[in-house]
Amino acid sequence: MAKSKFEYVKEFEVQDTCLRNCWVVVRVDGKNFHRFSEQHNFTKPNDIRALQLMNRCAKNVMKELDNICIAYGSSDEYSFVFHKNSNWHKRRASKFMTHVVSQFASSYVFYWKEFFSSQPILYPPGFDGRVVIYPSEENLKDYLSWRQADCHINNMYNTVFWALVQKGGLTPAKAQERLRGTLSADKNEILFSEFGINYNNEPLIYRKGSVLIWQKVNEVSKKTVKLSNETEEQEVEVSRWRTEPVLLHTDLIGEQFWEEHTAILSYR
Repeated sequence: MAKSKFEYVKEFEVQDTCLRNCWVVVRVDGKNFHRFSEQHNFTKPNDIRALQLMNRCAKNVMKELDNICIAYGSSDEYSFVFHKNSNWHKRRASKFMTHVVSQFASSYVFYWKEFFSSQPILYPPGFDGRVVIYPSEENLKDYLSWRQADCHINNMYNTVFWALVQKGGLTPAKAQERLRGTLSADKNEILFSEFGINYNNEPLIYRKGSVLIWQKVNEVSKKTVKLSNETEEQEVEVSRWRTEPVLLHTDLIGEQFWEEHTAILSYR
C-alpha cells in the first residue's frame, strides 16, 4: 500500500500495551446514575429490572468480545476480567476499555424495553471505564472480593436508609443522620427490631451482586425431519451442548467458589 506524507502523525499515538502475563480488568461505571435512576423511576433501594438489564448487557459483552473469563457486577457497575494470556488487540488498554464500554452502553439502550416496557428511556445513559492490571491470581481474587464486599456494604446501608424513609417516615436528611457512625450490627438491629426485616433473607442478587462465568449448557430445540420408512415429516427434539455465560449469585470471598470453578482461571 502506498504511503502518504501525512502518515507521520501516527508517531504521536501513545503505546498503551498492558503488561503481559497479567490479568486485565475493565470496570464499567454508570455516569450520574443517581440522577438517571430518579428520572426513570427506579425502585428503591433496589430495582430488579435495572439489575437484570445490567446482567443482560454484561452477557452480551462476554459473547461479543474475546477472552473474558469472568465478570462481576452490582448496582450500576460491572467488571470484566480478560485472561492473562489474552493477546486481544495486542493488549492495548485503550482497545480493552473502548470496546467494553461502547458494547455495554449500546446494549443498555438496545435491551432497555425488555426490562422497562412501561418506562420510555428519556435520554442516553453514560458509562465510563477504567483498565487495571493484576499480576497474580491472588490480586485478582482480592479485587473481586473487594467489589463484592463493597456491594454488601452499600446495599446494607441503602436497605436501612430506605426502610427509615419509606416505612419509618424519616426525611432523607434525618435518615442519614440516624445512620451516621453505625456499624453493620447496628444496621441489622434497626432493620429487624423496627421493621421486622432479616437482612440475611434479602435476595442474593442484592447482597452478593452478580457473577457471570462460562459453562456448558444443554440447548434443546425442535427440528422437522423425515424419518426412515416414514412418508411425512415429523418434529423432533434436538439437543446440543453450548458454552454460554451463566449467571450466578454467590460468594466470591474465600476459596470455595474458586475450588468449585477451577476452569475459570485456566480458561484459554
